[in-house]
Amino acid sequence: MRIFLAIFALAGLAACETTEGFGRDVSNLGNEITEESQEAQ
Repeated sequence: MRIFLAIFALAGLAACETTEGFGRDVSNLGNEITEESQEAQ
């Protein structure tokens, strides 16, 4: 179990830039959903 947690933590640290990009993608998706819902009203 500890090995699994250690591997998960290392993968998380290695993916910092990927996580930042994912955050931007989610933000953009949220903006698109907001715009579409406003147009539908």
